[in-house]
Amino acid sequence: MSLRPTKTRDRLRIAVQKSGRLSEPSQNLLAQCGLSFRQSRDKLFCFGENQPVDLLLVRDDDIPGLIDDGVCDLGFLGRNVLEEARLDQLASKGTSLLREVRALGFGGCRLSIAVPQEEDYTDATQLAGRRIATSYPRLLSKFLADRGVAAGVVMLSGSVEIAPRLGTADLICDLVSSGATLVANQLKEAEIILKSEAVLVGSTTAFGDERDDILAMLMRRLDGVLAVRETRMLMLRTTRADWPAVRDALPLGSLPTLTQIDGEGIDVAVQAIVPRPVGWPELEAMSRAGARQMLVLPVERMLA
Repeated sequence: MSLRPTKTRDRLRIAVQKSGRLSEPSQNLLAQCGLSFRQSRDKLFCFGENQPVDLLLVRDDDIPGLIDDGVCDLGFLGRNVLEEARLDQLASKGTSLLREVRALGFGGCRLSIAVPQEEDYTDATQLAGRRIATSYPRLLSKFLADRGVAAGVVMLSGSVEIAPRLGTADLICDLVSSGATLVANQLKEAEIILKSEAVLVGSTTAFGDERDDILAMLMRRLDGVLAVRETRMLMLRTTRADWPAVRDALPLGSLPTLTQIDGEGIDVAVQAIVPRPVGWPELEAMSRAGARQMLVLPVERMLA
């Protein structure tokens, strides 16, 4: 039975990992959105000081349930945790209210099948009849069912990578980032089940109160931050005579603006929004074309 509250609320509550690799980046992202918080003494609750948005600091495995029950309105999660929780709810209740609101572009990893290094893996048919250890039994079972493969799923809550060495499984299905842990355990990545990253998670149920306006404000700011994460502001000086050559040397996708410099009859100042980082070869090409005093600056936020 759902514990979802029925009374209206005038503050948005977001669940964030208390600790772990998504905790600090998630809170930094909210800070970039202009939100500031005051942390409680037990360090489990953060009250929004300048916007009606509060944080609840919890274990990431608890976040899907907190959103489903209406205790929290949004949460920062890995897509792997979200999809495992969605499949679990569909299996147990026949429905799930969880939805991915935004992909956030950090915390990237993969949920993958890993096999012994000496094995020549070609496709999923090689998994038939074998035992696969994982912390994501729903995602693994769906992957196997979609391919018509009958294999044993061994549920482990941790240290999945050592299961083959302990004899509790033949293969593993686990999160992979650099792959160093697999190499250390004589395993190699064979097949990707899910590409994951940090996502903002919400419910398919509308609020119907003041939280709708708060959420709209938060999403405007969040989209403004995410849209310019790789964007750079390029600033330079050049002469009017050299400007055509400099313009041709600008990085692709640049949006330049020329400004007359007071007291200068020859030089102009150029500002250009570039949708990605600017490399040394591009700066050197602009220099050869006649650009001087070039600066490349990060763009913190932009509102269209």
